[in-house]
Amino acid sequence: MKFVDRFFEAKMITLTNLQLDAIFAHANEAKPDECCGLIGGRDNKALSTYPLHNVAPNPHLAYEAASDDLFAAQRQMRERDEQLIAIYHSHPRSAEPFPSQTDVRLAYYPQAVYFIVGFDAGRPVMRAFHISERDELWQEVEYAIADE
Repeated sequence: MKFVDRFFEAKMITLTNLQLDAIFAHANEAKPDECCGLIGGRDNKALSTYPLHNVAPNPHLAYEAASDDLFAAQRQMRERDEQLIAIYHSHPRSAEPFPSQTDVRLAYYPQAVYFIVGFDAGRPVMRAFHISERDELWQEVEYAIADE
């Protein structure tokens, strides 16, 4: 697994404070397990968050979205004319979250931004990444918070 600077096409996702709060709440509720979810939107602007149930065999160390939740979220995105723009999950025991080897190996959606939530002294911290599973590369990217 390698970090690469400027490998990926720049794409900044914009979230609202309500969406950020919903992601943080999901991550906090799931502790000590990892949480996971999808973010749907258009033109890199988040419109909806879709919290999913983590059904990984060891949810303390990994995430795997429940297939029923995943299919329902994808169906709702189609109905709302949204695309998958981001995927989020948490690393509950990390103050500075970065993609793990497992995160990189399972990053099957290279067009999506991957958000990872960690906790620093109990406060949520979120970072965003472009991840290429095929090339085993990742790059931290910026995201914006903008309420309308």
